[in-house]
Amino acid sequence: MSKKLKTGISGFDHISHGGLPLHRATLVAGTAGSAKTLFAAQFLASGIQNFDEPGVFVTFEETPDDIRENLATFGWDVAGWEAQKKWMFVDVSPNTDDETFICGDFELAAIIARIRHAVKEVNAKRLVLDSLGAFFSQLNDVHIVRRELFAISTALKKMGVTSIVTAERTSDYGDIARFGVEEFVADNVVLLRNPLELEKRRRTIEILKFRGSNHEKGECPFTVLDNEGLSLIPLSSMSLTQRSSETRLYSGVEELDEMCGGGFFRDSIILISGATGTGKSLSVNHFANGAAKQNERALVFAFEESKDQLFRNAAGWGMDFAKLEQKGLLSVQCQYPESAGLEEHIFHMKRAVDAFKPTRVAVDSLSALERISLPKAFREFVLTMSSFLKEREIAGLFTSTTPSLLGGPSITESHISTITDTIILLRYVELNGEMQRGITVLKMRGSAHDKQIRRFVIDHKGMHIKEPFQNVTGILAGHPIQSSAGEIARLDRMFEE
Repeated sequence: MSKKLKTGISGFDHISHGGLPLHRATLVAGTAGSAKTLFAAQFLASGIQNFDEPGVFVTFEETPDDIRENLATFGWDVAGWEAQKKWMFVDVSPNTDDETFICGDFELAAIIARIRHAVKEVNAKRLVLDSLGAFFSQLNDVHIVRRELFAISTALKKMGVTSIVTAERTSDYGDIARFGVEEFVADNVVLLRNPLELEKRRRTIEILKFRGSNHEKGECPFTVLDNEGLSLIPLSSMSLTQRSSETRLYSGVEELDEMCGGGFFRDSIILISGATGTGKSLSVNHFANGAAKQNERALVFAFEESKDQLFRNAAGWGMDFAKLEQKGLLSVQCQYPESAGLEEHIFHMKRAVDAFKPTRVAVDSLSALERISLPKAFREFVLTMSSFLKEREIAGLFTSTTPSLLGGPSITESHISTITDTIILLRYVELNGEMQRGITVLKMRGSAHDKQIRRFVIDHKGMHIKEPFQNVTGILAGHPIQSSAGEIARLDRMFEE
């Protein structure tokens, strides 16, 4: 196996099993807007910041001034690094006043000589060529392109640098690069994608090949964060090695704890599903307030209500969230789902958890996040957050909204039902011309639980769970029917048989 050079790009060194193959060239190809140049620049910036490894940036397209300005938005002081001889540009960008085409043996040899001089000048360990498409833009002969690529690749190896060469693709799932030969010349190929599907974009990265080295297979989602650059979300980093806690948490409602066999497990993921107005947000408030009663911290992510609205509602149920916040027992963070992509939300939520260090986290609601994402991305989000919370032995409570007032399965439920440890259903129940509310614990891993559907009411003190519904069927299906005791007994015997 070849040695690796750590890139320092968040998540990439995991899926690449250690970084880029040392002293080899890696082709990074992608369509416009897929973050090719940013990936390459971050490779250099991280080398300087984290490993004290100088780098050279060869630009065939943008001017150094434009690159410095663009990278400054991520907090990278390229001009300062240049002054310290840690970063050097080789400017081969087109001159608008010069129509001379730069290619051919003589011109290429001159460019390679400039690159070699820059590498020696700063003792560079890393090098970027951005981009091949701009360099070969006026060539139509594939044979010439292949020959020139071999010349560049050979020269880079002799310089002893680990390099990234960017190239443009015409489509996210088409040819690897423009000329169709680039991937055969490069030792390694990394693909960046930013496809549009159902009016939503989702960035992913894939290592197509690493010559003589192992790596993770398939696409990995990533996002671009302010002051950081690319950050990957490698699902392969998740494991099933978390410890299982026997400790129970107070849900905030004593009757619900009884239904759950003594409360929620400390490291469990709980899904509360119901129609609008059935009490999902109230359950979140009880969950957060229950933490404070045990002198523990709760973190609430609200995606449908503002903080003031959430605090006002809590006060209406006798819960003083402002006081809990002042005591440092509660943190509430509110954002519209559309304010960021799903991947950005993941990083924001993880950092908030690590900063506040709660014992329980609530997300209200998953359905709001689901509307901004594709099905695969949404499931990856839930998997990532669930694994993250379990690793830290933090209880997570998620809410989801059913499509109809009388219940029925939600799309959210079907996506994450196998991931969650506990599922609680809230339902409207229409009986004798009166609308009532019902609650049941549908699933609870590792614990006996009440399987009855119980009536509950909401007043100025919150939720109060009452007696089970008697002689009523079809509640969960959304078609409650009041039956005689004899009919119920007949149905029970039928199911037992």
